[in-house]
Amino acid sequence: MASIDLEKMLVKIKESQWALADIDWDAPGAERITPEQWPKLKAFMADLMWIEHVGARGFAAMAKKAPDDTLREIYTYFHAEEQRHANAEMALMKRWGMLEDGEALPEPNINLRLVIEWLDRYADKMPLYVLGAVIPMLEIALDGALCKFLLDTVDDPVCHEAFEKINGDESRHLGVGFSVMEMTGYNKSFIKVMQMVLPLVDPRLLLGIAAYMPLLNKMRDNIVEMGLSEQKLYEVMNKFERIGGRTADGRRNPWFQIIKHHARLVVDRGNKIYHVPVDAAVKITGLIPARLLPAVPSWVHELTWKPTA
Repeated sequence: MASIDLEKMLVKIKESQWALADIDWDAPGAERITPEQWPKLKAFMADLMWIEHVGARGFAAMAKKAPDDTLREIYTYFHAEEQRHANAEMALMKRWGMLEDGEALPEPNINLRLVIEWLDRYADKMPLYVLGAVIPMLEIALDGALCKFLLDTVDDPVCHEAFEKINGDESRHLGVGFSVMEMTGYNKSFIKVMQMVLPLVDPRLLLGIAAYMPLLNKMRDNIVEMGLSEQKLYEVMNKFERIGGRTADGRRNPWFQIIKHHARLVVDRGNKIYHVPVDAAVKITGLIPARLLPAVPSWVHELTWKPTA
């Protein structure tokens, strides 16, 4: 059963809405981005923005699978909030001179494009309990690693103001996410647990895993190269394991167990059996010519850095 009151959470979500126009994007502080930071920060922000939109697409799919109206409305709000986070990160890129004149969107890296294409084709066909375990891991990575790293390294007060609002939303996303993991693991028999694992043989999910694993390796290495310590990565993954496994219901969810063990593999660079083939997949995908990549789906054009959004 859910460990939080979803009705009360929905009220809190409605009361906590904010808009890009609430932030003064022209306030002093943009000059604090150093020339040394700028190139890597530009690539980091573009990836972060696209990961937010991956989360948005996941929440849109989850809204269609929600078992009741309250959870459906919560996921609909979360979908809009993730888009707003992406918009805010684009507004920071615009503030820091990282969007070219006339450039509507930064280009997603190849691995993100492949994940976006998979989401566009198959996310709506995945069971709630699969997406309901994957999305909290992405939220943990965003909240605990990427966003915290950004605030530790960037001195712009407008960036801190924007991420104070973003992190408030992310904390609610995590609260609901872990609660739903417990709910979908509640009172499950061995047979029910085995039935929940069946999607692992679904070719559509296997395609998603094939796109997801290289993306995580690429993002992991990018963030470590920028200066995030390996220990911080372990702490982030431990948070998913600690909170997701806090109850017997959560631990009974097989998708929590699957993602927990996969997260351990991702952060452990010493595990060559896992990382050698996944690193090879990163290199192979990097060789895909741009003309052969799928077009970015039309729904991403809802993103904008403009404060009127």
